[in-house]
Amino acid sequence: MLVKAFLKTFAATAAVTTALALGACGTTQGDRAVSGGLIGAGAGAAIGSLSGDAGAGALIGGAVGAVTGALTDPCRFNLGDPWWRERGGEQAYYERCGRPPR
Repeated sequence: MLVKAFLKTFAATAAVTTALALGACGTTQGDRAVSGGLIGAGAGAAIGSLSGDAGAGALIGGAVGAVTGALTDPCRFNLGDPWWRERGGEQAYYERCGRPPR
């Protein structure tokens, strides 16, 4: 019983950590929310399957990822533009954020 509770806690913590670490890609709030939700859902499903409920893990991970993606600033936390958007490369990033990408 203790091991099962530990696994659930570990899985939830790992899902939240993964969603925060891989919060989002993109420059618009919508792009970041969608990509964060998809990344979070995938990570949550993988981690949730370890505790026996991949569906709940996907829902939790997707929600945390979408919120994280929507709330993060693309100039502070930038994983690049999603494949369906081209935002002008480094020059456009410099114009948006006032500094070159790191």
